Amino acid sequence: MAASREVVEQDYVIEQVRQLYQCTVLWCEGRPCLEYDSIEELDKISDYVKTRFDKDLLDVFFVAVESIPQE
Repeated sequence: MAASREVVEQDYVIEQVRQLYQCTVLWCEGRPCLEYDSIEELDKISDYVKTRFDKDLLDVFFVAVESIPQE
């Protein structure tokens, strides 16, 4: 799939990521933060955002943090 050269709203990119991946979007002071489960998942999300929207992951999300496993 070719990268889009159009201006894409940040909220749209976030919604697409949430629909395709089992990740959580947290909000800190009005900024989106990506919570992911594994490095592999983070790599897939990052590749998707780069390929589909021609953006770096941290241009969309303020920060990306790994989930803490529940005990």
